[in-house]
Amino acid sequence: MQKKRFLFAAVILLFLSTLLMGQSVRFAVSPAKLKAGEKGNITATLSIPDGKHQSHDPSDPAYFYLEASHPSLSFGKTIYPKGYKVVSATQWDYHKSVKLTLPFTVKKDAPAGKIKLEATLAYNLCFDDGMCEPPDEAVGKLSLEIVPAAAAAEDAKETAETVEAVEAEEREAVALAAEEEAVPPVDGDQPEDEEKNTLGTILKYMLFALLGGLILNITPCVLPILPIRIMAIINQAHEDRGKVLLHTLIYSLGVLVSFAILAGVFIGLRSAGETQGWGFQNQNPMFNVILLSIVFAFALSLLGVFVLTAPGMNTASKATSRGGYSGSFFGGIFAFLMAISCTGPFLGAVLPFAFKLSSPLLMLFFLLIGLGFALPFILIGIFPAALKFIPKPGEWMNIFKEAMGFVLLYLVYTMLKTTLALTSGAYLLNVLFYLLVLGFALWMYGRFVRAENSTAVQWIFSILALVIIVGGGMKLLPIKPEHLQAEVVMQADESGMIPAPHAPEGWYVFSPEVHEKLMAENKPVFLDIGAEWCKNCGTNEKTVLFTDNMMQEFKAAGVTLLRGDFTRKDPVLLKWIQDHDRMGVPFNALYIPGKEPILFPELISHKMVREALDQIPKGE
Repeated sequence: MQKKRFLFAAVILLFLSTLLMGQSVRFAVSPAKLKAGEKGNITATLSIPDGKHQSHDPSDPAYFYLEASHPSLSFGKTIYPKGYKVVSATQWDYHKSVKLTLPFTVKKDAPAGKIKLEATLAYNLCFDDGMCEPPDEAVGKLSLEIVPAAAAAEDAKETAETVEAVEAEEREAVALAAEEEAVPPVDGDQPEDEEKNTLGTILKYMLFALLGGLILNITPCVLPILPIRIMAIINQAHEDRGKVLLHTLIYSLGVLVSFAILAGVFIGLRSAGETQGWGFQNQNPMFNVILLSIVFAFALSLLGVFVLTAPGMNTASKATSRGGYSGSFFGGIFAFLMAISCTGPFLGAVLPFAFKLSSPLLMLFFLLIGLGFALPFILIGIFPAALKFIPKPGEWMNIFKEAMGFVLLYLVYTMLKTTLALTSGAYLLNVLFYLLVLGFALWMYGRFVRAENSTAVQWIFSILALVIIVGGGMKLLPIKPEHLQAEVVMQADESGMIPAPHAPEGWYVFSPEVHEKLMAENKPVFLDIGAEWCKNCGTNEKTVLFTDNMMQEFKAAGVTLLRGDFTRKDPVLLKWIQDHDRMGVPFNALYIPGKEPILFPELISHKMVREALDQIPKGE
């Protein structure tokens, strides 16, 4: 048994250590010495792994360019070699490697001496099977010496040779393109290398899925319920430490089954031509009501209102059922239901890539999220010695359990707020009354389905409780057209923009048109897209974005604040999020005119936002 534990741990560590060797970029400047008025070139050579390519649109080099700046130099346009494979007039594909050249001229008034240069190559590699990695940048630090005219005479010849070499490279690239068009590539030319690199990249993102699932445990969505699961392990550890591993594995099975079902839903939607973001189920009022009803029932159980058992079980069986395997399985499902409202570090960045995978790989991706989510409990099961710090059983366990019941009741309150945001006040009253009916049915079940009552009495009250729960739901919970809130038409203020509801003064409603107008006016913009059901969004807003200090810093930096509400289904917001290679909320970005947007992780801090604001040029 001990050997199996260490073997399992070794496999996990080996998987975590699997990383992909990336591409490389080499920068150079030539000639190294120039005098005022002379010309030179900065080059950046991108090495491209097998199985990938870099595309270039000659009419719009938005994702592939070389740039640099220095007050002593004036720069020309980037020189691109002809594509090694000319797919169309607007797409040249480069394989193996590609070198971009940025010509420059030393200004006539440039002072002599050594100068430091910083060149940036922006690129966006894609797999040959069509999927693309997120855009990336490489920065190279270079040095150039500006010398008096006499000292630079010997370097003039090198400058001419460099220009000639660039022209020769373009001629060679055109010839290669012609050859490739004449002889179409064969799919099986380099199957081993292509498969190896494609597999390596997929493994990297699968690793991120595992880590993302692990970090889900400490997001605001899940953190409140972790003590409940820990308490269950405590009970199991003191009753029979030998069964701890089995309970944690069954809990993990509940998690994995749940994530597999979610993956199946996404695969089905994709097959039907639909696109959805992470957390889309929370935009459905009925899903939210069912979830809050489950949480409410779980809270009543922790408060001792009822214990879920089958009629006819004796006292010993009931005691066993409290820590039974079914409880561990449904505990995994319950944890999953709480987790899917949040994305965390790693997940937010890799979900767009995952949704481009084939259906089997997408299923594997979600299963790895589930494995990462359950991993802390699996490790406790493998190494039960970690439970030695747990105090002995006592009254504290009952107090702890009941306290957790009130934590769940608070979560019910937050879910009721989401219900109100999705529906109307009239429907919220229906939901509140249903919770009263549900509470009565569960009390009746807990009161009469006991060992001291006959089996017949237990069956009667079990069926009666079920009828009340189902019948009450059918009567009170169907959503009618009048239960849906009408869109509230808000008036623009003197700025011409609409103030954002449920946000401090100074935040305005986001739309692509408003954003485009502000960019055209050369104004920096901070965008916050969140949802009422997103706990991470609320945490970011309460602890960072809506605080007085942060609002003052936004104002001092001249930033316009825009907010999008993704509580309900909104195809415009979903497209905006997906266009930035994200799949869900929270979505936060700073837009500085003339620069690439600065995207923030799912959980942000004051420091992150301040560092981003410092990149705004003074005076904007």
